[in-house]
Amino acid sequence: MDIGGAFEQYLEWIRTNLGPGLDAIGAVVRAVVDALEAGLMLLPAWAWIIVFVGLAWWLSGRGVAIFTAAGMAVIAYGMDLWTATMETLALVLASTAIALAIGVPLGVAGAKRKWIQRTLRPVLDFMQTMPAFVYLIPAVLLFRIGAVPGVLATVVFAMPPVVRLTSLGIRQVPREIVEASQAFGATPWQQLWKVELPVALPTILAGINQTIMLALSMVVIAALIGAGGLGQDVLTGVTQLKIGLGFESGLAVVILAIFLDRVTQGLGGRAGEASAPKTA
Repeated sequence: MDIGGAFEQYLEWIRTNLGPGLDAIGAVVRAVVDALEAGLMLLPAWAWIIVFVGLAWWLSGRGVAIFTAAGMAVIAYGMDLWTATMETLALVLASTAIALAIGVPLGVAGAKRKWIQRTLRPVLDFMQTMPAFVYLIPAVLLFRIGAVPGVLATVVFAMPPVVRLTSLGIRQVPREIVEASQAFGATPWQQLWKVELPVALPTILAGINQTIMLALSMVVIAALIGAGGLGQDVLTGVTQLKIGLGFESGLAVVILAIFLDRVTQGLGGRAGEASAPKTA
């Protein structure tokens, strides 16, 4: 049985019969990416550096703020990679937003219904163990070349952690808190929005952190199908043996990754403090 051939035929059938729908999805994703890129390029590099430093100081402290100032200044003025970095950040933000819009509701549904959890588990296992490069193949077949297939391949690759950790966080909410909300007459939606999600927020934010990190790694790989950004510079450095460009673009990816990781970790820490029970 030719599984690969059957899969290719299935993708071609989807493209042939659902082409208008795919084009509409692609147009929406393209518009989101373009809007994010335009917004990130609206201010000069020095202004965004101030914003990033302030955000890092507020959420993670002075050390991370100093690293952010030095790292972003090196990207903008030492390596002249600010535009590519903002393109990469736009791709990461777009991919993460879509992954969260799909993943958080799936995680909640899995926590509420055991059959959904049992169905999701093997699917998430498959998504997490499939080599990253393989996701580029169906993305290109369905959406051609460019940022759109890169974003959608990144969504599939990066979504499992937020689904798993959202489900885990909801299931770990203490039963006493849930029963207390029920005793006060909370509806299921009120119980979810005002009790379970706030208590589970630190765990959910840990999933968001992992999703952002996976999205950044996949966006770099997606340069192979024309996603652009720093990944394109990495690819150029590898294919044309431009060692300096490859090193600089790789260093920019590392700086951006550390910044995003520390900021989201700091946000998770603040959420944990806010949800912790107060003692007299």
